[in-house]
Amino acid sequence: MSIEHEIEAVVAKAIVEAQGTGALPVFDLPDVTIERPRDMSFGDYATPTAMKLARLARMAPLKIAQAIVDHLELPDFLIEATVAPPGFINLRLAEAWLQQQVAVILDEGMDYGRFPRGAGQKAQIECVSANPTGPIHICRIRGGVMGDTLARAMKAAGYDVTLEYYYNDAGRQITILGESTQIRYQQLLGQDVALSDEHYQGEYITDIARELLAKYSDALLDKPASFFGDYAKEQISQSQKDSLGRINIVFDVYYNERSLYESGRLQEALATLEKRGYVYEKENAKWFKSTEFGDDKDRVLVKATGEPTYRMPDIAYHYHKAQRGFDIVVDIFGPDHHATAPQVLMGVEALGYDPSFVRTVLHQIVYLIRDGQQVKMSTRAGQFVTLDELVDEVGADPIRYFMISRSGNSPVEFDMDLALEKSDKNPVYYIQNAHVRCAGIFRKWAEAGFDPNADEGADLSLLTHEMELNFLRKALALTAVLEKIIVTSEPHHIAFYAYELAAAFHPVYEASRVLHSEVPEPLRLARLRFYRAAKQLFARVLDLMGMSAPEVM
Repeated sequence: MSIEHEIEAVVAKAIVEAQGTGALPVFDLPDVTIERPRDMSFGDYATPTAMKLARLARMAPLKIAQAIVDHLELPDFLIEATVAPPGFINLRLAEAWLQQQVAVILDEGMDYGRFPRGAGQKAQIECVSANPTGPIHICRIRGGVMGDTLARAMKAAGYDVTLEYYYNDAGRQITILGESTQIRYQQLLGQDVALSDEHYQGEYITDIARELLAKYSDALLDKPASFFGDYAKEQISQSQKDSLGRINIVFDVYYNERSLYESGRLQEALATLEKRGYVYEKENAKWFKSTEFGDDKDRVLVKATGEPTYRMPDIAYHYHKAQRGFDIVVDIFGPDHHATAPQVLMGVEALGYDPSFVRTVLHQIVYLIRDGQQVKMSTRAGQFVTLDELVDEVGADPIRYFMISRSGNSPVEFDMDLALEKSDKNPVYYIQNAHVRCAGIFRKWAEAGFDPNADEGADLSLLTHEMELNFLRKALALTAVLEKIIVTSEPHHIAFYAYELAAAFHPVYEASRVLHSEVPEPLRLARLRFYRAAKQLFARVLDLMGMSAPEVM
């Protein structure tokens, strides 16, 4: 439980106590709001609850606030509660309790910030889901990093999380992939054939054709395009998995669209929609009565040719998600799903499920900036920067960070020059350097021949520097940040937090010395303990973002 929730409970109890003594009238208790004051001189936390209660209590907010404070039983982590106009209750943390958070951080280690919000609940996160028609490139990975970061936060909250990749491995795009590979294979054998504008033009198609030529020589000339499509799809799929693994994204499930056809799930979903009266035929096509669920017009599910539209397998897939018993499903899509995602949920509702268990997160596009100029990319034309090329050039950590550095509602400009910058201008460097600085202290401590465990049992009450205490206050916010990520499905909050944590740390490093000869031994050991906890905390936060915690840079 976050400290904010603990304070909420304390305030709520005080309101009930005040009602019991007659200091406040009886009314149904609304939610208690706890926030951080803009001016920290007022306290560490504040609540405007008294102002929210003014109409219910028919009393002035100041009198309500005072009644609450008069009945407030301060727990050990709070030392003071005061009333301020027009009705705020300001609360201050006990310094002794705050100092002991150093020990808590070290005791909990990589579990620091965990809370049981999702205990016993199953969650599924679908992200990336790029077609197996080409290498993963920068425009496709934002959703993957968002999804993986969200999964890490949900696991910290006790959810049983399944990270899932949905492969569109059926339909027209696979047919085109097969034709493209077949034509390149034939060209390598000297045949006079050419790609059309519809075909995939990238060099990776030629590379796959070369593999086939090396394995089979000219024995495949009589094979149909579907053979080439299946082979290319498998090669590209494995390449995509390997590329995503390089930025610490490993999926629990790879769900193939083709399996919906082979298992009969697509046919089952369509039959169920028909049985429930939500499908009709017109011009030999099968239409979904989506207008009954708020759509502006009905949508085709199966064309006159008998081929399902892209909506039908997506509806069948989500029908199966509902049947698999997930309590929460998060779909993370690019902006091109803006129109279709609601139609899929309409299909889920038509199949008899409450679609509220599905959250759809749409993110904006990623622009690659090099030398101040936007790099133009096209998958079909084969003009793009692959994820592998990006990792080779800038490393995995900048990719992870910049993909969650902004809200999904805003586009991301991935600045190659900034990603390579080895200074505090680069937020990745700025955050990781905090961990490096902590590691440097312990490295120098060891080089000096000091006892590596000398700080065990250090007197933490000596940590009285305001910058040290401010850092510990920021450490306390991690649980609330993780909860906010889960409630909003917006992982950029951890990137913001990491930067703010680093901003709280670097001034401490400059002001609170450990190795300086003039620092008294007890204070030296207390500060060493503090830096050990800071190092552990940065390792934890970086891991939540899927990033490394380097010892040197």
